[in-house]
Amino acid sequence: SYQLVEQVFNNARDLGFNSISVDLIYGLPHQTADTFKNTITKIINLDPDRISLFNYAHLPARFKTQKQIRQETLPAPNTKLSIMCDASNRLIDAGYCYIGMDHFAKYDDELAVAQREKTLQRNFQGYSTARHTDLVGLGISAISKIDNIYSQNFKHISDYAESIENQRIPIERGYSLSVEDQIRRDIICELICHNSVSKSKIEKNWHIEFRSYFDNEIKSLQNLSKDGLINDNNDEIIVTDKGRLFIRKICMVFDQYSHLINHGQQFSRII
Repeated sequence: SYQLVEQVFNNARDLGFNSISVDLIYGLPHQTADTFKNTITKIINLDPDRISLFNYAHLPARFKTQKQIRQETLPAPNTKLSIMCDASNRLIDAGYCYIGMDHFAKYDDELAVAQREKTLQRNFQGYSTARHTDLVGLGISAISKIDNIYSQNFKHISDYAESIENQRIPIERGYSLSVEDQIRRDIICELICHNSVSKSKIEKNWHIEFRSYFDNEIKSLQNLSKDGLINDNNDEIIVTDKGRLFIRKICMVFDQYSHLINHGQQFSRII
């Protein structure tokens, strides 16, 4: 209930917690624009420091429990888009900064400050103010990043427990980033964190000629430019206000693995 959530907020603040985050999911069964407006009003009244507003991913083939949800009870894409736009506008009107990738934060929050100072970072867990930090994931399915190597722990508890009992690091798989991966990661992170990427900066850092290196990608960007999602000039690719809502689509242009989506792998939809 709202009263219970409100009490948790009050208890946390009484205990000295200086930052409270809330996750909001749109696209749930039987959800409407009106019911979500009510939710947003209540959340704004609670005044959390950070808010994540993200789309429910309906993947019943991957998550068996989701088979209990009937497809016809889910909001249509146009309803979800309306929910997202209305909620985003209301949060911004209430004084939150739109960080990007579904994240909002108060103006004085360290994420908002880092974005203004161009020091914001992004990793697989979300936005961060820590630069070039290694991460060690603990528990089943957790992902670690050490230098330019990513690894994932076993996804099943029995495999994880067996590995621990045998005094082995419970890693199921790993991937070492190539130079190509690193270049593209830099571009995607710049777009996600700062809504722009400097071609000359990428050229200087990686000793490449941007236009020739990304010839195919630049051609793909032309359609995004026509749709008003980006401005592509001689030195910068700049994400427009409209484009920020579709930043995943923009970043996919530089993702050399995005073609896997068309070969059986399933990911949550952009909207």
